[in-house]
Amino acid sequence: MHTFEQLQKKAIEIIEKEAYSKAPVSLYEPVDYAIHQGGKRLRPLLTLLAADLFSADIEQAVKPAIAVEMLHNFTLVHDDIMDASPLRRGKPTIYQKYGTNKAILSGDVMYALSYEYLLECEKEKIPALTKTLTSVLIKVCEGQALDMDFEERTDVKKNEYITMISLKTGILLAGALKMGAIIAGAKGEDMNLLSEFGLYAGIAFQLQDDILDCWSDLSDFGKVVGTDIADNKKTILYLTAMEKADEEDRNTLSRLYFEKTLDLQQKIKDVKAIFEKYNVREDVQTMTKQYMDLALSSLEKISVEEERKENLKIFIDQLLNRKK
Repeated sequence: MHTFEQLQKKAIEIIEKEAYSKAPVSLYEPVDYAIHQGGKRLRPLLTLLAADLFSADIEQAVKPAIAVEMLHNFTLVHDDIMDASPLRRGKPTIYQKYGTNKAILSGDVMYALSYEYLLECEKEKIPALTKTLTSVLIKVCEGQALDMDFEERTDVKKNEYITMISLKTGILLAGALKMGAIIAGAKGEDMNLLSEFGLYAGIAFQLQDDILDCWSDLSDFGKVVGTDIADNKKTILYLTAMEKADEEDRNTLSRLYFEKTLDLQQKIKDVKAIFEKYNVREDVQTMTKQYMDLALSSLEKISVEEERKENLKIFIDQLLNRKK
């Protein structure tokens, strides 16, 4: 069994050593930039953690780990275009640096490359790995579609938001874990429980991300703080505030989100003031902890020795206490 630190270091190293320097440069340079922008490498780490959980040779999980990170970064390249995001991990987003057309095309080849990595795995594992990655991508796209739909709606409910982030964020963590479990030849029930763990952890991750977007420093977070408010994203913070606020504050919050001519910094300040008036941050932190507990409950039911689960418990703890 490996330590958490060993697997974390491995997850970073296997991504950093990959190079995409072939011709045409206009296609592959943005890929290289995207994949080497840094980041926590949570998804490849989860693939390695899952393989190690079931006592597999983690070297066999390296290609699926790279595949899932490549797919994740592909979705970010296209998401940043749709959201008009200027920064990703504290650096210019791909479309800002290279232009929208090159970003779209480079994103497309990243999608193809993720499958190319899977084709280097053991032959008998390829169908299950491919099916998992394909299912993940479909669900991520469904989640992104819901996210965009919510921008135009005034009646989004908290349960709908949880569904959306489970598709857009949770399913990718669940899929990363499942791919490691496939490599390890885990039993079906254990694989399902591990996927549940990833799904709940992913929901908690996104709820925490919503908090950090509102209350964080650019130097810590790596993205412009307040973007969700600026983009009128109906995050769990907004939905919780709308649920708790009196009629006057609900009307004010609605106006702040739907008027297009407001000063941006003043808008962010006014929205945060309403969030703070109704203790929205504390409520969402409680909700985050509830999903963490659900994740741990699923982990407890997996039929491996308790000490082998320790690394995933460390993962959950770090997720809950992160600043970026």
